[in-house]
Order: sequence, then structure tokens, then C-alpha cells
Amino acid sequence: MRDADPGLFGPGSVTWQLHGDPIMWVAGVRALYLQALHPRAVRGVMENSDFRKDAWGRLLRTADFVGTITYGTSLQAERAGARVRGIHRRLGATDPRTGERYGVDDPDLLLWVHCAEIDSYLAAARRSGLPLTGGQADAYVDEQRTAARLVGLDPGTVPDSTLALADYFERVRPELAATADSDAVYEFLHAPPVPWPLVPARALLWARVADLAYAALPPFAQQLYGRPAPSAAAAGLRLRLAGRALRTIPSQLRWQLPPGHILKAVGRLGPGSHPSVYKLREGARSLP
Repeated sequence: MRDADPGLFGPGSVTWQLHGDPIMWVAGVRALYLQALHPRAVRGVMENSDFRKDAWGRLLRTADFVGTITYGTSLQAERAGARVRGIHRRLGATDPRTGERYGVDDPDLLLWVHCAEIDSYLAAARRSGLPLTGGQADAYVDEQRTAARLVGLDPGTVPDSTLALADYFERVRPELAATADSDAVYEFLHAPPVPWPLVPARALLWARVADLAYAALPPFAQQLYGRPAPSAAAAGLRLRLAGRALRTIPSQLRWQLPPGHILKAVGRLGPGSHPSVYKLREGARSLP
């Protein structure tokens, strides 16, 4: 007998479809670039994470968290959120400009990390050709307030539409800056450490993902980094080509990659629950 618990989002949500798309691999890296431009947020990472030595472990843990809260049961999602909140409560960092000590669970920092992620997922998906309508994009931002609650935010303080998300970025931009920490993140993302036999693969595959993720950043972020970037039109073309190529990989093959949450969800809820771009199109047609 199957467990009919659809989790916190469920197969009818935009989140369910979007998070199953392979362009999320690029979107996640874009989010890391963007998040590093908040001096206090990136300092919290630098002081509390050995990401240089455990890069792939950190990426897999992030993917596991997103997969769990998207495709896991309600209980699994709530437990994952509780673990993250517990970790954050114990961690602090020192402001590089003022010397002030602060907690990494500061609501302003949690909101920045959340919005940078959601903006990255949504922007990469839409620019790569995923057929999201304006209404579906708004629904996705609204749905993600549930994810914000899990990490400790009051959903009422979190953007609930694409317009509210854009307004948030306008308000927060004066706080953003390129720093030695963000430069370190940039360099790391372009050439993360790998065993020497994998260096050619890093140059062939990872470097392209990192370059594409940087190209997908909003212009203000590229200006802060001060690194060369393609035009918006060129970046858009590269994203569409990448999205088309990634979506030719059979979903059953992609879903075998760890942590495998989609396969577990389909096994729990039945074959009709799998994420699909066609469900977005069907949802758009059903709108009044």
C-alpha cells in the first residue's frame, strides 16, 4: 500500500515540476554566486564551513535538502527544516566591516539566501526555455514561502510574487558588494578541487556549468564581480541551448543520480506523480 502523503508541495505544484528540471544544476551554482555578494552572508559561510575541502559534500547536502522538502513526505520535510534551524542557531560570524558578532540565523540573512535561491531557480528555468507563464512564476514564488518557513523565516515577511521578489532585490542592493570572500567563492566555483584524474572532466564539464551560471546572473551582480560576462542576449541563447541539451537526457537516468528523491516520490505516489514539463503546459492551458 502506497503512502499517499504528497509532502508540502505535491505533484500539482509548480515547485514539483520546476525542481525536477535538469537546469537546476546550473541554477544552483548561480545562486551560490549571487549569495556570495552579501558580505555578512558570505562571511557566515567562510567562518563556519570548510567548503574548500568538502565542496562536493556541501553541494550534495544542499541538493538533498531541496529534494527532501520538495519530494519527501511532510514529516521528512519538517525534520529536514528542523535540522537546518538547529544548525543555524549554533553558528555565528563576525562582520568584516564593523567587527560586530551576529548569528547566521539572522532573519535578514536567511531572507537573502532564500531570495537568491528562488530568483536563481526561476530565472534559469525561464531563460532556458521552461514554459512557465507569469501566473505560474508567481505561484512558484508564493509556494516557496513554505521553504522559507522551514529554515526559520516568517512566511509573511517573504516575497509572494515575482514583483515582490524584484522589489526585494531593489531594496537590498545597497547592502551588496564584492569582497575578498566573494572573490574566493568566484575562484572556487570556477575550479573546485577534484582528484587529479578528474581534472580534465572539470575543465570539460564543470567549467562550462560555472561559466553558464555566471552568465545567467543579473547584470548588477556581474557588475559587482567586475568579471567579463556575455551580453544578455548571448547568455539567453546559451541557456536555451543548455536547457534543450539537458532535457534530452532521459528523466529516468537523471533521477538515478543521488539523492534520488524523485524516484522515491513516484514510488510513493504512483507513476502519474512524476514531474514533467508537459504538466506546466497543461496547467497553463487550464487557466481562465
